[in-house]
Amino acid sequence: MSDEVASHLSGIIRSMSGFLAAIMDPEIGRHAADPAASNFIAGNPQELASPEYVRALQRWAEPKDKDWFGYKMPHRPAQITAAEGLSKELGLSFDPDDIVLTRGAHGGLAAALIVVVDPGDEVIFISPPWFFYEALILGAHGKPVKIRVKPSDFDLDVDAIAAAISPRTRAVLINTPHNPTGRIFGENTLGALASVLEDASARNRRTIYLISDEAYSRILFDGNRMITPGAFYARSLLIHTYSKSALAPGQRLGYVALPPGMPGRDHLRRAFMVAGFSTGNMLPDAIMQYALPEIDTMSIDLAHLQRKRDRMVDALNEMGYQVQAPQATFYLLPRAPIEDDVLFARTLAAQKVLVLPGTAVEMPGYFRISLTATDAMIDRALPVFAEVISNLAAGVPR
Repeated sequence: MSDEVASHLSGIIRSMSGFLAAIMDPEIGRHAADPAASNFIAGNPQELASPEYVRALQRWAEPKDKDWFGYKMPHRPAQITAAEGLSKELGLSFDPDDIVLTRGAHGGLAAALIVVVDPGDEVIFISPPWFFYEALILGAHGKPVKIRVKPSDFDLDVDAIAAAISPRTRAVLINTPHNPTGRIFGENTLGALASVLEDASARNRRTIYLISDEAYSRILFDGNRMITPGAFYARSLLIHTYSKSALAPGQRLGYVALPPGMPGRDHLRRAFMVAGFSTGNMLPDAIMQYALPEIDTMSIDLAHLQRKRDRMVDALNEMGYQVQAPQATFYLLPRAPIEDDVLFARTLAAQKVLVLPGTAVEMPGYFRISLTATDAMIDRALPVFAEVISNLAAGVPR
């Protein structure tokens, strides 16, 4: 392996060091397979998949002709369904040809970065981030530029983004609704960001793309609606997935959507095809494409998810934790009652309550809770949360 390749890979590994340290922590991880544990670490299903979802996969796994699993172009009914569903969801008009099917949001993000980023280009992304943004930017041979959300309300810091733009800036990567804070970025914020990017693109005489990870666009609480930057900035690449709405993250199905008014769309469509074939980020497996028209209409029980959110937020705040009710996503982000969030997570893990230390998502002093946990897990965990914070307040050793 050349020194250049080794250095590049080392940089990617370093970008994931906080996440890897948290999920591989032996004191936390050794309880993960215990059926008696309350596992809040990831947005994973904690119960069997819905019979409706399973039946759809079974139905489309049965071959209808000799070419059923052969090489093919994107499945047209899948593109049509995705375009219609997204048009209804976002209030924009998407053409089926503007839907680039990918292997989940992860594959869509990788493809988008490879398509628009040249080696050495800068990509601004927000922190706290999804675990792999920086690694994906480095994988596309870009230079990551990190900007924090506002600490007071977790909104985008548009002024900081504007200040970070340079002549080498090629893309800005945001995540709305935002994991892990649960914030939906509003119209005023996204409109201001669009103005900044329009001005900077004109100043640089080079397009700055906005890549919007909208994985949680259908996981909304309190009657909130999805607000996409694609409604404000034409040069947006919108990343969507069915992993969250169907709660099946192991079945890779998603797409990149080009919004109406995207300049150079024909060139971009061809570029995505080349990038997908050269990297393996597209297409989804044949069965997933065939099943997409059925999967598009499926959803987890959002009312039940909101009830779990409300129960946990109320209970944790009453115990003395500090936590806000998220507007969207699967997650709560409470403050840890001690500065060392990893130590706090280990203290909970000793009693089989597993949370993600905030350090894993660049939020030291916090911890993340997934609401995909079952009611029984919550029943078992709440007394532990109460006991641990009480003991810490009384100075009782862990």
